[in-house]
Amino acid sequence: MTRTIKILCIVGARPNFMKIAPLMRAFSATHIPIEAKLVHTGQHYDVAMNEQFFQQLGIPEPDINLEVGSAGHGKQTGQIMIAFEPILDIEKPDAVLVVGDVNSTIACALVAVKKGIKVIHVEAGLRSFDRSMPEEINRVLTDQISDLLFTTEEAALDNLLSEGIRAQQVFFTGNVMIDTLYANLEQAIPAQSTLSNLNASHLFNSSREFAVLTLHRPSNVDDPKVLAAILDTIVEISKKCPIVFPVHPRTQKQMEKYGLDSKLHNQTIVLSGPLGYLELLGLIQKAKLVLTDSGGLQEETTALGVPCITLRESTERPITVIQGTNTIVGSDPLKIVQTVDEIFETGGKAGRIPPLWDGEAAGRVADILVAQLCEKQE
Repeated sequence: MTRTIKILCIVGARPNFMKIAPLMRAFSATHIPIEAKLVHTGQHYDVAMNEQFFQQLGIPEPDINLEVGSAGHGKQTGQIMIAFEPILDIEKPDAVLVVGDVNSTIACALVAVKKGIKVIHVEAGLRSFDRSMPEEINRVLTDQISDLLFTTEEAALDNLLSEGIRAQQVFFTGNVMIDTLYANLEQAIPAQSTLSNLNASHLFNSSREFAVLTLHRPSNVDDPKVLAAILDTIVEISKKCPIVFPVHPRTQKQMEKYGLDSKLHNQTIVLSGPLGYLELLGLIQKAKLVLTDSGGLQEETTALGVPCITLRESTERPITVIQGTNTIVGSDPLKIVQTVDEIFETGGKAGRIPPLWDGEAAGRVADILVAQLCEKQE
């Protein structure tokens, strides 16, 4: 009889929630001999947003909350490690599962491997090859110390092999974030309802065409000249179609700090606080295009067939450019406007769904974990 294996699953920031939700569902299936406990590090500490995401995505309440909170990269990573180590001593798991590339990912992986506990990395092998991005450092180091690595796209294997990781450790299972997207399409809040709640339905009564913007990366929002140029470009684009802009708390803080928030006070830019997953999904489904510096939105727009303009110089998700609907433009105003114009003229890139982005990735991860961690120890 196959023994039950105990896994601690780590979440720390909102992008993790969409990746962990389908895994927790898969692990709870009656035929899967995995006892999974959810550990929330508290890296993103907005209680209201956390509760909203957990409720909408059907994620169980965390079994353990470390409540670390906000801090600089080094301090936050260290605080997570300090808080997580005694949890391992108490729980004595067989493995620790981490997702993505946030500080919680590398922090918990480091503590686990130093205590001789197996590390599982879901969404391994993604590379932007830009070491100025903190997330790239987290990705590379986490992969180096992981025992089992699950990839979302086939090119990730080449990245891992070139870094000395053995092919036997790597499993191409598809994209668990797309599992969450497909599972929630029918529950997505209609765009018109969200626009109505934002007192903006009047902007969309004629053409019903609009864009969605998200912006939060330090390279875009921490330099006042870069941020001002992007906001000026957004104002220019809003003359062509209305833009819905859920403002990240970091971005709001920087706009206010530099006195730039008044730039967006016009009638065709709809500002809001961060939206729930189902609200944002409903907007993206109906958007003419999405402008973003988010990694996850590059994948979600590709899955939905919505043109995406990425406001970054590189991407760790090249499949969204090669096969998907994504175009990388950086923060160059001319490139941004030209790409928007092309989308209005041609409809944008005709992407296709990448292999294994079929909504079943989490089930494949669970089956492989049983084979690798349970059955091999019989």
